Amino acid sequence: MDTVRSLLSGHSNPAPQTSCSIYRQRRCGRGLEEGDGEEGGDCRVEMKLVESEAEEDLEPGLTSDITALVLRKPRDRRRAGFYLALITLLIFTTAFLLGYVTFRGSCYSCEESEGELVPVDDSAVLDSSSEDGVLYLGELREMLRKYLKEETIGSTVGHFSRMPHPPGSLEGNSLATEVLEFFRQLKMDHTWTDSHFANLQFPSRTQPNTLSVVDRNGNVIEQIQLERPLDSYCAYSGTGTVKGGLVYVNYGRREDFELVQSLGVPAEGNVVIVRVGQLSFAEKVANAQQAGAVGVLIYPDPADVPQDPRRLGLDSSVAISEHVHMGTGDPFTPGFPSFNHTQFPPTKSSGLPSIPALPISANVASKLLSQLSGPVSPRGWQGRLPYVRYALGPGLNSGDGRQIRLGVYNSMSAILLNNIFSSIEGYSEPDQYIIIGAQRDSWDPGAAKSAVGTAILMELARTFSAMVQNGFQPRRSLLFVSWDAGDFGSVGATEWLEGYLSMLHLKAIAYFSLDRAVLGDDKLSVYSSPLLAKLVEVAMNQVEHPKHAGQTINSYTQSQGSSWGSPLVKPLFLNSGAYSFTAFAGVPAMELQFTEEARPYPFTNTPLDTADRLQEFLQGRLPEVALAVAELVGQMALRLAHDHIVPLDFPCYSETTLQFSAQLSKYSAELQERGLSPHWVFTARGDYNRAAEKLRETILNSDVQDDKITRLYNMRIMRVEYYFLSQYVSAVETPFRHVLHGRGDHTLSALTEHLALLRSNPEKFDEARFRKQLALLTWTLQGAANALSGDVWNIDNLF
Repeated sequence: MDTVRSLLSGHSNPAPQTSCSIYRQRRCGRGLEEGDGEEGGDCRVEMKLVESEAEEDLEPGLTSDITALVLRKPRDRRRAGFYLALITLLIFTTAFLLGYVTFRGSCYSCEESEGELVPVDDSAVLDSSSEDGVLYLGELREMLRKYLKEETIGSTVGHFSRMPHPPGSLEGNSLATEVLEFFRQLKMDHTWTDSHFANLQFPSRTQPNTLSVVDRNGNVIEQIQLERPLDSYCAYSGTGTVKGGLVYVNYGRREDFELVQSLGVPAEGNVVIVRVGQLSFAEKVANAQQAGAVGVLIYPDPADVPQDPRRLGLDSSVAISEHVHMGTGDPFTPGFPSFNHTQFPPTKSSGLPSIPALPISANVASKLLSQLSGPVSPRGWQGRLPYVRYALGPGLNSGDGRQIRLGVYNSMSAILLNNIFSSIEGYSEPDQYIIIGAQRDSWDPGAAKSAVGTAILMELARTFSAMVQNGFQPRRSLLFVSWDAGDFGSVGATEWLEGYLSMLHLKAIAYFSLDRAVLGDDKLSVYSSPLLAKLVEVAMNQVEHPKHAGQTINSYTQSQGSSWGSPLVKPLFLNSGAYSFTAFAGVPAMELQFTEEARPYPFTNTPLDTADRLQEFLQGRLPEVALAVAELVGQMALRLAHDHIVPLDFPCYSETTLQFSAQLSKYSAELQERGLSPHWVFTARGDYNRAAEKLRETILNSDVQDDKITRLYNMRIMRVEYYFLSQYVSAVETPFRHVLHGRGDHTLSALTEHLALLRSNPEKFDEARFRKQLALLTWTLQGAANALSGDVWNIDNLF
């Protein structure tokens, strides 16, 4: 492996206005500046000709008639009018043809697809021009389509999912070496590895996890057989043995725990059993711990995960695995990199649960739930397990005080991780880069989870490398990354972010995650920072739907009755490979997923996630769907690498803050009663809106061909996401500092939730806490407005 390296390394007199056209002045001026005497002479001759045309002894003809009209010396008005109309038409036609020829390379309001013109809404494009010798954006799009190939995607997915390949394993290291060698063969500008140790948790080989039914004295009555105990576990679970009653809590959401409590069935002191879905495993376990539960069992219900093997369903004996760290990265080096973790004092993430958690199969869940007594759960909580009435518990039917005993004995290991990097260097702004990445590891075969993303990553790297060899000159750098330890909460990616956090907001323009990109072939879901929403909308208008020929992805979506926006564009979620880039590092990020809405792919995070099953689920369309994702990401990367002005929608947060301001206004009476005022939030929101609008207008009125000016604007645009990281909370204690997309008491969502207590439960409203929340949001927003304005001399910006 390579050692760790960094990527970032004369005058002329003006011609008289009355004698020579502006065009001729410019042409004459250029000739004089270049020392071309003949050009200057030509200009003087043209001046003489125009002067002679103004004299009264002109010969009859088209020119003399127009001149006569201009000089108000009519000879034959009807004839002159006819000639005037004719010459106007000729001038218009000539100007139109000249304009078309001049700008045909940058005109991409329509493109040819299958012999037809498909209209494209490209209103978000701020710049489509190109210097001499550089390909236009329309030509680059065609080149991208030409070089993207689907032939190797299927075989790559099969190769990278032939067996489990967790971090540190022989198979995992072998695949890392293959990716590194592949990047090197492309002969891109830089290829290197980033290697460091991280603490990962695996099932114990000597002491398997256990689940049993015991009597009131702790004697085992029934040992529950766990299928595949070494394949199914929750990484970063608390360890040890616990026992208690069993309580069914639906999906394990906070409102689910509140409802159970209100029905007189406490989770406190008991083991809870929850269904897969709605939330990540980490959120379910965190909610259970907060409610006082001593352990958590998580199972796939047939209502959420198809379980008919005859129809490509999950086998009822298979459990679904997922980590339960309420965060990303190495939980024992929170907020700082684990490049050499022995140098840091012992610490651990606040997101690590202290209670044990274990995934179980539908068979095991059915056996347990069928024994539950107590009130029947609400109607909306009813699943589809056979012969189960979905009682809430906590007792078992026998009535003799039986309890559940759960033992989790996972062990921690320091594993060497290998992130693989390769880059194409930009010719104009090489220190600004677009990052495209995918998880490589998997504790199961991981066809949909990691192999598809790796295949798309390698195909995009190959395609862009071929484009560069055939004339593509990106203004900015493109960085392709294969991440390690993604199964454990984006550990490889987060450790890299932590290592370069102080400079990323100056260098990284955007990040595109390819993880879990193909889970179906019908509906496209976009999880994204709002700054990238318009960019993906344009790309969706450019790419044909993989399942519905002749329609773009966007046109098909609209034909199904969905308009742009929700639910297509959704907030980034905790288990997304893109989440930490935005919520932790302040880099705009996106993750795309093709899904099958009617029947979700059931095999993710199980030993059944193989290439054959994925191909069968997609009816052989895996290469086409993966290619559509590759083209979508490629189109967006092209725009970001090509345009003079980085096409990020920085005014978008004005709308978000406006919606919050409107919500605050609804509670104005309650706030005034307590002596609280939202005035400063309104002022900060207005300042941000005016700063964004001023920057937008300034850019529109600027010469974007001037690289110095363009770079200054781009630096301000690139930092917008970073501006919304709260500077008033610790990155170690509260790593997801983004006030809009992060997690913690400083966020807009936490403030909104607290605000709602003014009416729903006034006794729980904490005025001191609310004042602090309001102050944190206000000053973060005001700081973003000040930074976006670029005015460092006036901290009271009125714009």
